[in-house]
Amino acid sequence: MREPKIAKIPTEIFGHPYNDHSNEAIEDLNKQYCPFLKSECKKPRKSEPHIKIGACSVGYKGDFLPSSVPVIICPHRFETDYIFQTLQELYFSESNDIKWAREVSIGVGGSVDFVAVKLVNGEIIDFLPIEWQAAGTTGTPWDAILEFKQNRTFSKEAYPFGINWANEFVKTMMQQVYKKGKIIESWQRKIVFVIQDVGLAYLRSACDTSGLKARNQTDPIDFCTFRLIWSKKTEKWIFEFVEIVRGVISV
Repeated sequence: MREPKIAKIPTEIFGHPYNDHSNEAIEDLNKQYCPFLKSECKKPRKSEPHIKIGACSVGYKGDFLPSSVPVIICPHRFETDYIFQTLQELYFSESNDIKWAREVSIGVGGSVDFVAVKLVNGEIIDFLPIEWQAAGTTGTPWDAILEFKQNRTFSKEAYPFGINWANEFVKTMMQQVYKKGKIIESWQRKIVFVIQDVGLAYLRSACDTSGLKARNQTDPIDFCTFRLIWSKKTEKWIFEFVEIVRGVISV
């Protein structure tokens, strides 16, 4: 299967590139199954909650990007073995004894998406809270998804949706960074915000990021970035680690 052309369309639907016409891709679409969650998709239509949208990423080109890329719009897209393993290797010297807990409460700060817990002889000796941050859309790619469900193709190269970069990466994420970062810092621990490289590219284009520096072991907040690249071997977009930065973003 060739690398699919990236246009202003849903690029991954129920975990598969839009040009994947395998039996597995068709079955996952019909069952509304998310291969990352290994269960039903959690992105419902607001008017019909039993119907799942299924869009993991959409093609988009912002002014700050050199070309169109798949932009992740569902945080569960990050839940891959590669990202879990990479985080373990980056943050724990010995990563074989790490357990992962989902949706963990941190008190007044709400909950974090995951916590990596290091155990020795059954006792917790260290832990690392993790937050996924995906982009969001203005408008909806639903018309494109509906057309794809009916015809397994798209009739045009651009549908009426956009990416709400400011809301997701400036407003939502930075509020979480401040609120949850303060709590985690008081525990003398670190929290990691996992984002796609295009999210950080947007922040660098729209905000003052001169305060961002290279990773520091003692800093309480990290932004850990990954990019999507096409794999000829798996015939899917897969993740590649890019960089870790920490510091202040002025908005």
